[in-house]
Amino acid sequence: MAFFAKAKIFAAAASMMLAAATAAQAAQCGNNGAGFEAWKAEFAQEAKANGVGSKGLAALASATYAKRTIAADRAVHKAFGGSVEAFMKRRGASTIISKGRSLKKSNAALFDKIERTYGVSPGVLLAIWGMETGFGSFLGKQNTVSAIITLAYDCRRPEFFYPHAVAALKLVDRGALSASSVGAMHGEIGHTQFLPGNVLKYGVGNKNLRDKGTALASTANFLRGHGWQAGASSEANMGAIAGWNSASVYQQAIARIATAIDGD
Repeated sequence: MAFFAKAKIFAAAASMMLAAATAAQAAQCGNNGAGFEAWKAEFAQEAKANGVGSKGLAALASATYAKRTIAADRAVHKAFGGSVEAFMKRRGASTIISKGRSLKKSNAALFDKIERTYGVSPGVLLAIWGMETGFGSFLGKQNTVSAIITLAYDCRRPEFFYPHAVAALKLVDRGALSASSVGAMHGEIGHTQFLPGNVLKYGVGNKNLRDKGTALASTANFLRGHGWQAGASSEANMGAIAGWNSASVYQQAIARIATAIDGD
């Protein structure tokens, strides 16, 4: 999910957030890389106390300050400016609709299984998949652990990224991520771009979201968890789409694209 979404922190992390607020007093945030290594040493103790094992701690130790992630984070709001029409044109909505219709037909068995299991129609999944990664054509090149650890350290929103950083290290422990895994600039993972905490909560199967089937089923599970009503239109399920991304132009674009794909 494109980062602007994550205004809602996954519910399962509520108790962890309380710990993060206390931890912030011990591990001092920073606005540049100067204090990053010292912060990591303190965060390692907090992560260990939150259940992170040896593999996760090793990945933390190898994480580097992600300057490109910080630069992207400072410019994130610009990506969601303007009208819905302008946003859709900028993001290639007509191409997403055309290819989405084709992929719906060629992957009919997969989408039928997902809809039977989660009650989520193909259109919205294809709209998100196309919007986030061009149907898997670009999953990102930024080191995932470094990106999410840097954002947990950065003073702009440490309370938001702290639980996702712990989650990323737990995913390393479980083998769903490694210290060398790459993804989007804010640490999003896989075909539809999940933040690590949401992978833990909504990821299905082996939680390998670089596998398209796992990613699409996990996305459907996320939408269902945010109130998706089976059989209702995408417009009627805007609340669930808003759980995915809090930007109004994004929500409206996804609903319009999904309706066009499902209407074919």
